Amino acid sequence: MAFDFGALLEKMKMLLASDHASIVSINLFVALICACIVIGHLLEENRWMNESITALTIGLCTGVVILQISGGKTPHIFMFSEDLFFIYLLPPIIFNAGFQVKKKQFFRNFMTIILFGALGNLISFITISLGAIGIFRKMNIGKLEIGDYLAIGAIFSTTDSVCTLQVLNQDEMPLLYSLVFGEGVVNDATSVVLFNAVQNFDLSHINTTIALQLVGNILYLFISSTFLGFIAGLFSAYVIKKLYFGRHSTDREVAIMILMAYLSYMVAELFSLSAILTVFFCGIVMSHYTWHNVSENSRVTTKHTFATLSFIAEIFIFLYVGMDTLDMEKWKFVSDSPGISVKVSSILLVLVLVGRAAFVFPLSFLSNLTKKSPDEKIDFKQQFTIWWAGLMRGAVSMALAYNQFTKGGHTQLRGNAIMITSTITVVLFSTVVFGLMTKPLIRLLLPSSKNLIRSVSSEPGSPKSFINMPLLVGNGQDSDSDLGGVQYKFPRPNSLRMFLTTPSHTVHYYWRKFDNAFMRPVFGGRGFVPFVPGSPTEQQCDHQQWH
Repeated sequence: MAFDFGALLEKMKMLLASDHASIVSINLFVALICACIVIGHLLEENRWMNESITALTIGLCTGVVILQISGGKTPHIFMFSEDLFFIYLLPPIIFNAGFQVKKKQFFRNFMTIILFGALGNLISFITISLGAIGIFRKMNIGKLEIGDYLAIGAIFSTTDSVCTLQVLNQDEMPLLYSLVFGEGVVNDATSVVLFNAVQNFDLSHINTTIALQLVGNILYLFISSTFLGFIAGLFSAYVIKKLYFGRHSTDREVAIMILMAYLSYMVAELFSLSAILTVFFCGIVMSHYTWHNVSENSRVTTKHTFATLSFIAEIFIFLYVGMDTLDMEKWKFVSDSPGISVKVSSILLVLVLVGRAAFVFPLSFLSNLTKKSPDEKIDFKQQFTIWWAGLMRGAVSMALAYNQFTKGGHTQLRGNAIMITSTITVVLFSTVVFGLMTKPLIRLLLPSSKNLIRSVSSEPGSPKSFINMPLLVGNGQDSDSDLGGVQYKFPRPNSLRMFLTTPSHTVHYYWRKFDNAFMRPVFGGRGFVPFVPGSPTEQQCDHQQWH
């Protein structure tokens, strides 16, 4: 049997060309990320621009240049991959968000966050889906099934938490930041769960049984994903506490934290759970327990490593979206009827506005009914800010749209191409226009109050700050705060009225009692081992070695 050397040579040439193209793409993206960092630094004080818009603009400009060089052809560098986004870029962003979040403020507003992120997302999903069914069926945009319309609801009900978090300041507006940030994470997870449920269920004959199965599946994914995140975080804390990696190498401590955080995300993906929720709660648990079990050098290293990986991933995403926007293959299907594409994009934008308003203001009203303190209630300016900050759509919407309407990034169906180009238009318009207006809008509605809250802005023992200070003073938290081993006394209620309005025993108080009695002895954490003169424990000896 003769061996075909010609075919072998052709295959080798193709492999070499593919490797060369990959090297070119990597060089281009690394250079662009460096450019984004430099330009973002120069525009730091600009009242309009932020890092996301800068990266998106640079991506668009680069795409135009490449199109001119290639003679209008579409290079493979423009291909948007949902696998690249969900497997490599999203995990460090969500994990760092959980790792750096102020836990007390987040869990203090946990029910409101769940109300907005889960129930609110469901209301937005229903509003956008019904609007798409009622309007798009009357338009000549190609054949779309009921599953496609429901997928549109899931795609456009998800907010872009990445862009929103760059606008709000956690220290200046802790309540607003925790609500927008928490809703963004839960919203993204809910949208992905809804999207997967739409794809997996038979929607040709919707009845009560299928609706109940859908709700049950969502609840199961939420509970199991959150539980997996807690278990992964506790396991990492226990392993690092027992094995004392820092005695020999801080590199091992840093490596095991990074790898176990990523492992939690991939295990959730393996079992078809919500990996976003899993890695988010893994980050919260690791910041509460694991981070305090490592050496001081490892604390500084992990804090900045997680933040840097998240920062680079955010820039990469918006560069990627900006460059992929100019993929000419998708736009040629709508070139003969640009008016329809503009109408579809405009309708989707209106549905996004209406769908978000349909739950932000009513659910804020319900949330305020459960709040006794005026400081805990969400006033109208804050409600408007929450509504506006969630109007931006980003890479999650792009990834879900590609998953639903393309195969391997390509489509030959007119209806699918229109939905892809409309998604790109909505993402670009909302990110650039709404994103540019968000900073001045927040400054107009909510003037800075940094000086009033700076003294209580750093959470005790949080990776966000190495300075231990009481976060919430006189708001139902513990009256005694441990600051660097010194007990600081805060006044207790001195009258019956003050005692009734400011109880000393809250949920946080009982959780702290349980945490100190059962969790920290097993998993470690801040201030676990007190110093007893004359009887140092093994862990205290190790602590002395570290320092």
